[in-house]
Amino acid sequence: MLTVAVLISGTGSNLRALLDAAADADFPARVVVVGADREADGFAHAEDYGVPTFMVPWGQFDSREEWGAELDAQLAVWRPDLVVLSGLMRLLPAGVVDEWSPRIINTHPAYLPEFPGAHGVRDAIAAGVAQTGASVIIVDNGVDSGPIVAQERVPVLRGDDEHSLHDRIKPVERRLLIDVVRRIATGDLDLAAVAAATGAPS
Repeated sequence: MLTVAVLISGTGSNLRALLDAAADADFPARVVVVGADREADGFAHAEDYGVPTFMVPWGQFDSREEWGAELDAQLAVWRPDLVVLSGLMRLLPAGVVDEWSPRIINTHPAYLPEFPGAHGVRDAIAAGVAQTGASVIIVDNGVDSGPIVAQERVPVLRGDDEHSLHDRIKPVERRLLIDVVRRIATGDLDLAAVAAATGAPS
C-alpha cells in the first residue's frame, strides 16, 4: 500500500478527490497525513477522513530554508512513499525537493511547459489560445519545470473567463492526479525512471 502525504495551502479540492478515491478498499494508496503552510480550509477534508494534519506556518521562520527544514522534519515523521503538492502556494526550498525527489509530484492547471507559474489559467485566457490543459509533474527546483508524468488538453471555449475555464480544468486535474497515484502504487509508473529519462535528479 502506497503511503501519501499531501501538502496544501487552501481549500484542498484535489486533496478531497484523492481522499475520496482512497476510501475505496481497492485503491492501492492511502493518505497518511496532510500538511499546510497556514490554517487551511482543506484541513476539514482530512478531518472528515480521520487523517492527521500538521502546520508549518509560513512567516514564522527567519528564512525559507528554515521553514523548509521544519516541513521536511514533519514529513519525515510519517515517512511517506509519495508527497503530493495540492495547491501549496509556496516554492519548496531546494533542500526539501532534493530530499524527496523524485517522490514528490504536483498538479498544474495548464499543458506544461505552456503557462507555468501561479496564474496558468489567467495566462492562457490572456494569450487567447484555443486550448490549454492540466498536467502532473515531478517537482524540481524550478517553477513548474519538472518532468511531466501525465497531461491532457482542455479546450478554451468562446466566452470563457478565468473562473469558467478553471472550473473545467479542475476535474481533469483531479482525474489525472488519482490515476498517477494509482499507477505509482501499482508499479505501472516509475518516477525514478521518468526522472532519469529526462535527466532530472533521481
